[in-house]
Amino acid sequence: MRVIVRNATYEKESIRPLIFEMMDVLGGREIRMGSRVLIKPNLLSPAPPQKAVLTHPAVIRAVVEYCNGQGCRPLVADSPATGAFDLVLRVGRIREALRGLDCECRPFRNSVRIDIGGPFGAIEIAEDAVRADVIVNLPKLKTHSQMLLTLAVKNLFGCVVGYRKPEWHMRAGADRQAFARLLARIGFHLRPAINLLDGILAMEGSGPGMGGVPRGLGILLAGRDPFALDRVVCRMLALDPERLPVLKAAREMGLSAPEAEIDGSLPVIRDFRFPPLASLLYGPKFLHGFIRRQFLRRPVCDPLVCRMCGECWKICPARAIAPGEKPLRFDYDRCIRCFCCIEVCPFGALETAETLAGRIVRRAAAFLLPPGRMG
Repeated sequence: MRVIVRNATYEKESIRPLIFEMMDVLGGREIRMGSRVLIKPNLLSPAPPQKAVLTHPAVIRAVVEYCNGQGCRPLVADSPATGAFDLVLRVGRIREALRGLDCECRPFRNSVRIDIGGPFGAIEIAEDAVRADVIVNLPKLKTHSQMLLTLAVKNLFGCVVGYRKPEWHMRAGADRQAFARLLARIGFHLRPAINLLDGILAMEGSGPGMGGVPRGLGILLAGRDPFALDRVVCRMLALDPERLPVLKAAREMGLSAPEAEIDGSLPVIRDFRFPPLASLLYGPKFLHGFIRRQFLRRPVCDPLVCRMCGECWKICPARAIAPGEKPLRFDYDRCIRCFCCIEVCPFGALETAETLAGRIVRRAAAFLLPPGRMG
């Protein structure tokens, strides 16, 4: 199992040959005339390239050019969390980058039911992903308020179409590991042929939307196995893979890949800023509602930044945000802490905040428990 690591910039003269080399090494010749190739970037929501929300247009263009060179007309597709697909392409400068290339570029439309295994059984996944001969997965290296990081495995959740995404958030409830198991099952089932992660301009802080902070890392990583690639990113960021819910779930279900061989020089970044996460479910089941209301981190809004665009209450699977009320009002009794609202906010007006009761309990625990017991 190999993961390729290369220093890179978005300059066309350097990124194009670099990506061509990586795809050749990883078996890109599976991409040939007549094959159905799906290119799956991260197209979360409308955002310009400098915000580090989307896979950079230079990366997408180079991969499309590679496919064209193999005699193939690929499909570039995703299911944005918010905003019209064409708006995402325009603001992200992707439509401009792909001008003159032979590819189809559109959102996922139809879904098919596929059995991904227990405990989920048959779920609906984009038909384009299921029927593809080759999937080229193009994630962005970003933080994620619910799953810590959104990397190769998490990016494939975009193959769940439209508002079925928040439906799955609702079904998983506040159990982060239940959602992580779903992501791991989807990633294992889809098995992209190539995973190429854009870490040239990454995102730290309160990602994955506009609330995150862009950070230049100048790194491209590529591998055939999305789980192996995600483990290498953890190693690069000095992060225990067990802290990444998706990798922990994959190990528990026997889906994780063996340790990867590193092709290239992997930097170690010890000051990368992760979003604050708290355990979402603990204690007796009959107390979960009370605990959720009083102790769990919750979404909050900065009224000076909020423009009342409505994206948050449209996406909320629990209907916990009052439409049109200013300032924005959350019903924390209904809120399931999926943080979809933070993910889709186009202005970065939402973030997570600790409750007073949660802060008191955390500080008391830190004072009473010996060092090493708080992991």
